[in-house]
Amino acid sequence: MASTKLIAPLHVSFYNPISKFSWSNSKDTVFPSKPLTIVSANKAKRRGKLRYPSEKKKLKLQRQYEIDERNKLEGVWRLFKLEVSVDKDPGKDFLGVSDALLEEIAKVLKFPVASMLPPEAFTVLRKSFDARKKEPKFVYAVNMDVSKLLSSEPRTLDFISDLEPKTGLIEHLTDQRDSGDFGDLISLVKNCKKNNETEGVGPRNHYGGSLVYPYARKPKVAVVGSGPSGLFASLVLAEFGADVSLIERGQPVERRGRDIGALVVRRMLQEDSNFCFGEGGAGTWSDGKLVTRIGKNSYSVTTVLKTLIHFGAPKNILVHGKPHLGTDRLVPLLRNFRQYLQELGVIVKFGTRLDDLLVEGAHVVGISVSDSIGNLESTSLKLGFDAVVIAVGHSARDTYQMLLSHNVDMVQKDFAVGLRVEHPQELINSIQYSELANEVQSGKGKVPVADYKVAAYVSGEYEDAPLSLGSTNRSCYSFCMCPGGQVVLTSTDPSELCINGMSFSRRSSRWANAALVVSVSSKDFDALNLHGPLAGVEFQREFERKAAIMGGGNFVVPVQTVTDFLNSKLPVKCIPSSSYRLGVKATSLHELYPPHITEALRHSILMFEKELPGFISNSALLHGVETRTSSPVRILRNSDTHESTSLKGLYPVGEGAGYAGGIVSAAVDGVYAGFSLAKSLGLYRGGIEDVLGKDQNVGFFKY
Repeated sequence: MASTKLIAPLHVSFYNPISKFSWSNSKDTVFPSKPLTIVSANKAKRRGKLRYPSEKKKLKLQRQYEIDERNKLEGVWRLFKLEVSVDKDPGKDFLGVSDALLEEIAKVLKFPVASMLPPEAFTVLRKSFDARKKEPKFVYAVNMDVSKLLSSEPRTLDFISDLEPKTGLIEHLTDQRDSGDFGDLISLVKNCKKNNETEGVGPRNHYGGSLVYPYARKPKVAVVGSGPSGLFASLVLAEFGADVSLIERGQPVERRGRDIGALVVRRMLQEDSNFCFGEGGAGTWSDGKLVTRIGKNSYSVTTVLKTLIHFGAPKNILVHGKPHLGTDRLVPLLRNFRQYLQELGVIVKFGTRLDDLLVEGAHVVGISVSDSIGNLESTSLKLGFDAVVIAVGHSARDTYQMLLSHNVDMVQKDFAVGLRVEHPQELINSIQYSELANEVQSGKGKVPVADYKVAAYVSGEYEDAPLSLGSTNRSCYSFCMCPGGQVVLTSTDPSELCINGMSFSRRSSRWANAALVVSVSSKDFDALNLHGPLAGVEFQREFERKAAIMGGGNFVVPVQTVTDFLNSKLPVKCIPSSSYRLGVKATSLHELYPPHITEALRHSILMFEKELPGFISNSALLHGVETRTSSPVRILRNSDTHESTSLKGLYPVGEGAGYAGGIVSAAVDGVYAGFSLAKSLGLYRGGIEDVLGKDQNVGFFKY
């Protein structure tokens, strides 16, 4: 039987559970002459044995979220999968609560008058664009503040009381952090320090920690590498009171930009200041993607994003489903980050290469460094430290070799190799959006510049493959897709050639590019007689050198159309234009990799065509090679302390150590490592998971 709830008209007094409530006499509000009746119908429910198996499973999941009726009227509810059509939505750049979104919220609450819902009671947590369906939609996740809602519209009380949690659709948040009510990393560490000081348990040093650290002075820590993991580890340690020196072989972003300009215009490669090395790491001159597979709404990820906002990133990165910055926004952000670290007392040493570790009795006691600018007469300088954080990127091959000389525990790690494909951006817009493609308008329109993400799984025996590889199953996927971007050179050695993609914040280039890669493992390394922890590094070098030869040298990139690659045809003289600025040369890219890898790439392209009809096109151009998708090495460490399993005082972190993939996951890994090291140095007393949540880093991520 339907239950009836009465709302009195304006001239009738009614019971108000919130005494401060008063009606608004807005001229725009039209009230019915008769009492407004809001009906909430309860459908007949199947019970017991009458329930379908799917209903039983759903009920079991819902019971995990059972809450006390009184708690429903407190805290925050989170509403997921709210869909608003493109024609009703204000567009990609509007991140507020529109009337159309209020209508979708009202449907979830079963509240019949959406216009009565106060927009200020709702906060957009996530907004993404979904073009996969016949009618493209913006998809929202929204936080609903119950106290704000009831204070503005008390007649929603019964409707909130009737809400039931549904996994992935409606959730009631009990932890204050779940609602996003916490600050950036700087505020987080300062709060931890206050808690240290108020605990009053046991002796403490004057930095707020217990006297675990044996000396009266500040503990000295070297952080090697100024990529995301190194920057965030430095920030945590410096805030806790450590004496931090940040060692970077490359240059600050201002000079690094000039070095990259000299490479692109005059083909002058600075081996320690380029697209891979320098302040901010390899992600600085890339797309600046902030997507991650470790949980968009996790405490650690949100803390990292809020810290980036503190240093100049736009606030919309908290809301966009696929947030990105672009190089133009990363450069000033990194300058602000550096300035803040220096204000904390961090010594930043650019143009300084790590040559060696100083080790005494299986414990790191310092580092040996030298000038990386190119001064042949520079001498090595030995510096003493109490701990060393290794936060180098995946291209620091000399560092891997140095660590191996100290018998640091390292193992091979699977990664992926392939080619980078480039299409006209207009074609990708058309494939993804159809008639809606006109709304893109070079990044200024209502919908975002179209991108894609495709994954396939290839298995089977290839006739020309070695016997040991014949049954190898491979993941094939698009990687680091750069809409409105360009192909760039990421070589760190003039005899090698490898590439990547980048784009600026507007993504307004007329090209779209992405890596098409397949996974490789120890079987592939063994087939080339490559063994040991650095076998993957030599595997990369093998094909980077081959690509350099195929291009004819001078950083010219070998290319082939997708159609010719699929048909193993000799290259034609007439090829589509490319965004790569150092020149391209038509070659037989189907002869670059071993047959089993080439065949896997062909299979993946055919599968991508099924997902994206039109992907195989005469205007699609493959570029070689993409080999540095992630680190080919993992430096083993203790999962709880982040300390090396073989050398005390050594902390391998980030993408180069094999524990991250992308800006955000690398930054998060640096944060956890910073807390772990601060704890071991006696600068922090609490539990790390209590502050950041459980470390979800499992060691391998894709963008």
